Amino acid sequence: MTVDVLIPAYRPDRRFARLLQMLSKQTVKPRRIIVVNTEESYWNEEGYKGIRGLEVHHVTKAEFDHGGTRNLAAWYSEAEIMIFMTQDAVPQDEYLIEELLKAFDQTGPHGEVIAQAYARQLPAKNCHLIERLTRDFNYPDQPMVKTKADLERLGIKTYFASNVCCAYRKDIFEAREGFITSTIFNEDMIYAGGIIQDGYAIAYVPSAKVIHSHNLSPLEQFHRNFDMAVSQADHPEVFEGLPSEGEGIRLVKQTAVKLLKKGRFWLIPSLIVSSGCKYLGYRMGKKYRSLPRKVILWCSMSPAYWERRWKERQA
Repeated sequence: MTVDVLIPAYRPDRRFARLLQMLSKQTVKPRRIIVVNTEESYWNEEGYKGIRGLEVHHVTKAEFDHGGTRNLAAWYSEAEIMIFMTQDAVPQDEYLIEELLKAFDQTGPHGEVIAQAYARQLPAKNCHLIERLTRDFNYPDQPMVKTKADLERLGIKTYFASNVCCAYRKDIFEAREGFITSTIFNEDMIYAGGIIQDGYAIAYVPSAKVIHSHNLSPLEQFHRNFDMAVSQADHPEVFEGLPSEGEGIRLVKQTAVKLLKKGRFWLIPSLIVSSGCKYLGYRMGKKYRSLPRKVILWCSMSPAYWERRWKERQA
């Protein structure tokens, strides 16, 4: 199988440089590393010389779109498998691509074709304990192949396939016309929902590992979950009838138990505050149509998206 790695970038930093270095060390090397960079002035041409197969295409900040920018990268790719990554996801070892590709040799329990395969996300060294436990919850060490038959058991988590590091079959991606454009967030989950509903399968590959974590404040968690809920409210054809609150409650309970077992009981209030902000952001995002524009702009982590959206609707 031929493979390309596709990365949207904005103000790339040392982690991006480390990502490129690790891609060059892979046992299965990508033919091309296609970067779509937002704002050419932030790109350090000299800093990435010597990276095999690297090519860069620049867009402006006004042109950036979570789905559209990735579709542009996919348009440049001619590989059979496209691995989308974020600029801050660093392969843990040299086997990332090799392990992701192995997933496409599988099928679902009833012969379903694997359309996507996503990697395990491990916490960085500076990751806070609560976030480490969240990573353990969302990215366990057991592999999984998810199909439509899992919707009743897994609910909304059936559609989980993070573009932090996720491989896609190019032929299926093109047949489905890529990611949805003009979405605030969650383009990967919206795509995955369509994949599952169309009878394909998604593989979770814990042997393919990237270092990726964020220490978000409670307010940042609020903003993120608001935008996630907006994307779900805008796409009832994918998310309707699949509540996610139960999964969130299970995460909080499991994290609290692990904190107590580790003797870190003083972190429980932080967990409660953070979880409360996540839930409040999610509930408000679901009801965003009833909110004033000023409130929406404050709640969202993507005010530029709203300005563009409202401007387009007035045109």
